[in-house]
Amino acid sequence: MGDTNEPSPESNGKVQRNIQKYGLTGIGDDLVTRWTADDDRMSLRALADLFNKAMLEAAIKDQGITPLLGRVETVYDILTSEDTTSGTRIQAKNELRQDGVNVEELTSDFVTRQAIHTYLTKNRGAEYDDNDADPLKRRQAELQRLESRHTAVAERSLESLRNAGELSLGQFQVLVSLQVQCSDCGTQYQMSELLERGGCECSP
Repeated sequence: MGDTNEPSPESNGKVQRNIQKYGLTGIGDDLVTRWTADDDRMSLRALADLFNKAMLEAAIKDQGITPLLGRVETVYDILTSEDTTSGTRIQAKNELRQDGVNVEELTSDFVTRQAIHTYLTKNRGAEYDDNDADPLKRRQAELQRLESRHTAVAERSLESLRNAGELSLGQFQVLVSLQVQCSDCGTQYQMSELLERGGCECSP
């Protein structure tokens, strides 16, 4: 089923084809809005992840299954993260196959940041001047993604140990915080705080 809100110039491009293939109504407008936003703008890589997760969710729902809260994000991370062990990835693929999902076809449909860029600029005519982006905000967003990734890896490791009976642990939350200490002035900040204030006490 196609997206009635999407332009269809002969359905060219992988992103456009997958929008129609997976019935992702409205996601094209969402991608444009998130990429061109002045505040909280999403990177092309983040948009590719967003799009791929939408395909994964659609593939599961197409089998008459409503995925549990957080399952799509967890499975996608397992399928794509370099930190995932081969055994964990195989288990996730087998569970999807049991649900009726064609895993090989789905993963081959996953798109890259370049495919998203091509779709936004060629299919949708969207523009954004990366040179005008605040470098501090870019770095802050990168660090936030790094913290989120480390948190997810730690949570999966703890859950695996707990499920295997190797660790006694109730409901838990992993907290990851990057700290920076200046040896000259002796002040210490969270990385995000340091970037927001523009420097430590050494700053004029």
